[in-house]
Parts: sequence; structure tokens; C-alpha cells
Amino acid sequence: MWQEIDSKLSKTFNFPNFVEALVFVNKVGAVAELLGHHPEIFFTWGKVVITTTTHDEGNKITEKDRQLTAEIDKLA
Repeated sequence: MWQEIDSKLSKTFNFPNFVEALVFVNKVGAVAELLGHHPEIFFTWGKVVITTTTHDEGNKITEKDRQLTAEIDKLA
């Protein structure tokens, strides 16, 4: 579940190993590029934390963020 923290949406995804987490990060990157909206991604062994906000709207959650998170959820 995405959590709203300090005007950002954030979610942690867990994976059984490094490779699966890396594959997920690459898929997220491709979706972000298509949408033209790029999240912050923290990636480590078996764990990916994604955070998004809309910087050009004053660092608040917008429809761009909701669309991106919905597309990311389809990848998990």
C-alpha cells in the first residue's frame, strides 16, 4: 500500500534476491520515462523503496503521481 508522507507517496517492495529487485527497478524506470514523471528510487539487496511527488507543482501529490503509482503497482 502506498503511504502518504510529507506530501509524497512512498511504497516498499520486497524481493527474494538482488536480481529480481534490479529487474523491477529497470521496469519502473521504463514506465517513468514513458510517463515523463520520475520517482526517487532506493534500491538495495531484495528491497526497493519508491517515493514520488510533483516538484514543479510545489512538491505535492498530483494526478501524475497517482498515475505513476498505479502503473508501478502493475509491475509488482
